[in-house]
Amino acid sequence: MRTALVIGTGLIGTSIALALQSRGIQVYLADHDPAQAETAAALGAGTAEEPPGPVDLAVAAVPPAHVAPTLAAAIRRGAARAYLDVASVKSGPRRELEAMGCDLSAYLGTHPMAGKERSGPLAATADLFEGRPWVLTPAEGGDTEVLNIALELVALCRAVPVVMEADAHDRAVALVSHTPQLVSSLVAARLQGADETAVRLCGQGIRDVTRIAASAPRMWMDILSANPGPVADVLSEVSADLERTVAALRALEGADDEARAAGARGVEDVLRRGNAGRERVPGKHGAAPAAYEIVSVHIGDQPGELARIFADAGRAAVNIEDVRIEHATGQQAGFIQLMVEPQAAPVLAAELRERGWSIRQ
Repeated sequence: MRTALVIGTGLIGTSIALALQSRGIQVYLADHDPAQAETAAALGAGTAEEPPGPVDLAVAAVPPAHVAPTLAAAIRRGAARAYLDVASVKSGPRRELEAMGCDLSAYLGTHPMAGKERSGPLAATADLFEGRPWVLTPAEGGDTEVLNIALELVALCRAVPVVMEADAHDRAVALVSHTPQLVSSLVAARLQGADETAVRLCGQGIRDVTRIAASAPRMWMDILSANPGPVADVLSEVSADLERTVAALRALEGADDEARAAGARGVEDVLRRGNAGRERVPGKHGAAPAAYEIVSVHIGDQPGELARIFADAGRAAVNIEDVRIEHATGQQAGFIQLMVEPQAAPVLAAELRERGWSIRQ
C-alpha cells in the first residue's frame, strides 16, 4: 500500500491517517465538514486535497448509518482498489450496500477496538490502535487481495487482527462495549439529582464505573441505533439479574430468618458470578489475567512527584505492571496504587520507605 483515502476525520479516521502517514503512506483526507479535514491535515494526518487518481485503499471512518452511502459513492466513482469501513457494527452496513446493488468484491468490513471518551480530530493519536484488537469480517468468497490490504492496514497501525463473522461480531460488541456504555450511563445518571453531600463521597469505584459515561451521546446514539437488537438482548439478561438482586436485597430487610438467608444467597451469587466473569477479562498484553499485589503510596499533587516515584521504583529493579491514582477528597494529595508481581511487593515497599515515601498498609 502506497496511498490511502480516509473519509471521515474524527477520532478514528484521523488516528488511522496519522498512523499511516507516519509510516510513509500518502494519505488523502475527506470529510463532509471541510474544516474538520483541514484540521486533521494541519495535525499531520495527510492532505485535504483530492487524490489525483484511484488510491490503494479507501477507509470509511463515518458513523454506522453513513457507511453504506459513503462507500457506495466511493465504489461507483472508482476511488480505490480496496474499500474498508471501521464502524462498530458490521452486519448492517454490508446488507445496506448489497441492497444498493454495489459490487462488494473489493469491500471488507472492519472494526478497530479502540477509542476515547473524547471525539474529533484533536483527540486523535497515531498510537491509538497499538496492541488493540482489530476485527476483520471477510465475507465468504471475498477477494484475497482486499484481505491482504486490510491486514497491512492493521499491521501499519500496530494493532492485532481478529477474524470474525459479522453477526458474531455485533453480538460480541453488544456484550463487551455497547451494553457497558449504557450501564455506565445508567449508574452515572443516578448522580444527576443526588445530594451534594453524597456526591462529595465519590471514590475510585464510582469513577471507574462511570468513566465511559462521559462519552458523546450523539456518537453513541449512532452506534446503538445500528445494533439495537443484540444490545437489548444483553440488557434483558442484566435486567433479569437486577430484578432477582432487588428481590434478594428486599428479603435481607425483612425479619424472616429463612427469607433473609435466601436473600443473602441471592446477593452472594451475583457477586460470585461477577468475580468469575471478571476473571475472564484478558490481562496485560491480552494474556490471562494475573494477580498483582498493590503497593499504595501517599503522593502529593505537584509537578515531578510521579517521575520521582517511578524513578525510585526503577532503582528497586521492580517492574510496575499497572498503576492507578486515587485522589484524596479536599486535599492536594492522594494515593498511587502500584501493581506489581506478588514477590516484588515487599522489595518495592521497603525501597520506597527507605527513600521517604509513606506506604499505606
